[in-house]
Amino acid sequence: MNLRDKLLLAQVPLALALLVVGLLAVNTLDRVGRAGQDILADNYRSVLAMQRIIEHLERLDSAALFIVSGEQQRGVEQADAHFQPLELELRLQEGNITEPGETEATQALRRAWTRYRADYDAFVGLGAAHARRGAYFETLSPAFRTAKAATQAILALNQDAMVRKSDALQRQSQRVNTLMVTAVVVALVGGLLASASLTHRALRPVAVLSQAVQRLGRGDLDTRAVVEGRDEIAGLARDFNSMAEALRQYRRSSLGELLQAQAASQAAIDSLPDPVVVFGVDGGVLNVNRSAEELLRLSLEGAGGSLGQVTPEGRSVLERVRAHVLGGKGPYLPRGYEEAVRVDGPDGGRWLLPRGSPVYGEAGGVAGATVLLQDVTRLRRFDELKNDLVATVAHEFRTPLTSLRMAIHLCAEEVAGPITEKQADLLFAAREDCERLQGIVDDLLDLSKLQAGRIVLEVRRVSTETVLEDALAPHRAAADAGNVRLTARPAPDVLEVAADPERLQLVLSNLVANAVRHTGPGGDVVVRARSDGERVRFEVADTGVGIAPEHQSRIFEKFYRVPGENTGGAGLGLSIAQEIVQAHGGEMGLTSQPGQGSTFWFTLPQTAARPG
Repeated sequence: MNLRDKLLLAQVPLALALLVVGLLAVNTLDRVGRAGQDILADNYRSVLAMQRIIEHLERLDSAALFIVSGEQQRGVEQADAHFQPLELELRLQEGNITEPGETEATQALRRAWTRYRADYDAFVGLGAAHARRGAYFETLSPAFRTAKAATQAILALNQDAMVRKSDALQRQSQRVNTLMVTAVVVALVGGLLASASLTHRALRPVAVLSQAVQRLGRGDLDTRAVVEGRDEIAGLARDFNSMAEALRQYRRSSLGELLQAQAASQAAIDSLPDPVVVFGVDGGVLNVNRSAEELLRLSLEGAGGSLGQVTPEGRSVLERVRAHVLGGKGPYLPRGYEEAVRVDGPDGGRWLLPRGSPVYGEAGGVAGATVLLQDVTRLRRFDELKNDLVATVAHEFRTPLTSLRMAIHLCAEEVAGPITEKQADLLFAAREDCERLQGIVDDLLDLSKLQAGRIVLEVRRVSTETVLEDALAPHRAAADAGNVRLTARPAPDVLEVAADPERLQLVLSNLVANAVRHTGPGGDVVVRARSDGERVRFEVADTGVGIAPEHQSRIFEKFYRVPGENTGGAGLGLSIAQEIVQAHGGEMGLTSQPGQGSTFWFTLPQTAARPG
């Protein structure tokens, strides 16, 4: 008998034991699964239906109270929204009778609901307020409590049934666990005893083969396994020797193919027109393409793959992207053209936009980073042309718009003759639209000047306390009209910031106006300033509607407005505010939760505290 037959024979008891254990496990688990499904099918649907019916009944009772308090329309609308869903849940329960006594309880609920519905219709049909109040407390409210009690009875009945079935299922699971443990132990012991004798006989040739495998794993391709005999171990040794010989020949023959593949890979990245730099996990440069050598003056020779020969601007970008990717933060994607860096090449200056991708090793970890510097010179030029076009159009709008505003103003003031009341309304509406259009034109011009760098900031030391008070003053009337509380909270040490007062006032005023506009009556808008290291952090927090996460990443984009909001603007205020903050060398952002308000913040450089 050869080794294969012996091993197969030794595995027969273990296979039979495993078969018995498997059949037992499948049968038992199937029973346990069906028991769990029965709980869900029989009782959980009824429990869920009863919970929903209770919720609908409470909403109907709340609607009745609205009607009693005089809010007829609100109460009727709320009641109409809950009659049909409650009826659907009750029909579901009537079709899911599974427990003893549940039929009578369901019939009692149907009678209680029918009575409550009839009393509710009669209650709504009453005209006088005192009659509705009396009908509610004398008829409708007792009917509500009766229907709710009937619902709770069915709920308790099904919950008790779920507890009983769950206890039975737990006891069955304990029996299954005991049986499975016993079967597994018996199968394991039998299999070990059956294979122990054969393992002892086959141990010596296997040890020889194992030593040969270890030497081969260490790179000794000349090792061979010497095993006598004609069984499978001897055949495996011969196959191993053949494999070792094939590996030795493959190593000798595949070196040329490896060099050819490396050359093809280098040719592929050299064909890219944009610079490509590949970094190792230690941050050193592993490879570059021809474009990177020409534009960045980066070479693997001489400096050993360091970035010392790259211009300061290019080195800063490469180091930033490399740190982002190798730090495990995933691919690096630029936020916009403002991240492009100018590099002087043989054919003139070019603007390069960085992108980074991780290189993963066999174990799944980050083994390197590939940085691509995309040439966006033409795209950047197109963006500049677009901005110039917007600025030109806005500038050309200004003169005729001024004339139009003046003409409407003179007509509205009856300088050109008397006007009717309807004509006055139309002129006032036209004047408001002209003012709004003038604001959009001014925003476009300011934005174009900021992006072109033509606005010179008059930076000086400004008191944060004065800045916060001046930011709130223009909006107090609107806040009072909307019953919104405005509060200023300057830093305790009365910090000063290095900023252009007018531009800083524009940023805060825009944020406060937005906060007041999106905060409901009784809400709060708080403007704060506090120290943040070497900077001052300004915050405008409100208790308004908040901003959904999918809109937060685009809220500072030009012309972007949250869908569904009618602010009357062009979506430029936050973009202009961000440009002003960035022109000061600061940062701007927000934190918001829908329904919990928003907090817009920005930072500015801090100077010495003003002496008190």
